Formats: sequence, C-alpha cells, structure tokens
Amino acid sequence: MVREQRLDPEVEELWDDFHAQVNVPSEKLRQWLLTRGSGEESFGADPDLGLPEPGRHILRVLTKRKVDLTPEDIEVMREAVDRIQSLVDARPPRGNADDEWRHSLLDLGHDVLVER
Repeated sequence: MVREQRLDPEVEELWDDFHAQVNVPSEKLRQWLLTRGSGEESFGADPDLGLPEPGRHILRVLTKRKVDLTPEDIEVMREAVDRIQSLVDARPPRGNADDEWRHSLLDLGHDVLVER
C-alpha cells in the first residue's frame, strides 16, 4: 500500500515555482555547469568542487522527489526562485546582447530562450 505524504502548501507552491523557473533539464544543466566550471579561472585548488555553485545545489534538488526534500533543499529552491526572478527583472534592454546576464541565468538552470 502506497501512503501519500502531504506537504506544507507553501512547499508545494515553492516546488511548482522552482520547476517553472528552472526550465533547463537536469542533464543539460549538468553539461552547462561542467562547461562553465572547466574554464581556467573556474576551478580552484580543491578538486572536489566539480560543478559551480549554486547550480550544483539546484541540480541536486532536481533529482529529488517532493517527499524527499530536506530543509536545505527548500532553502535552495527559495533562493533559486528569488535569484532567477531578480535577474529576469534586470534584463538588459533589447539590442544589448548581454551574454553574461544570460549565462548567470543558465548557471541557475533558467534559459530565457526556452518558451513556456
């Protein structure tokens, strides 16, 4: 018998917002982060870093089920939604191609070129 675990409605809403804002599939996000992390300035002396943050934490949350979320995961989701929205709101004027702005969003798992 499968028992359905009920979550706090606020967490349910945050889950939906997070998955709406993080619109890059987990495998594409992982590939992007590996590409970003492979630059000569990206990796420091610590070989355990692997992927840049906060994308690494976002990627970890993307692999989880709602019922498996930890308080840390919920905080990662909240911060990701807030950061993505702040960056989207700060979009450069049209005609000013700002690759760094788009890359900052991609680091968080959001691609402005993906249609909803």
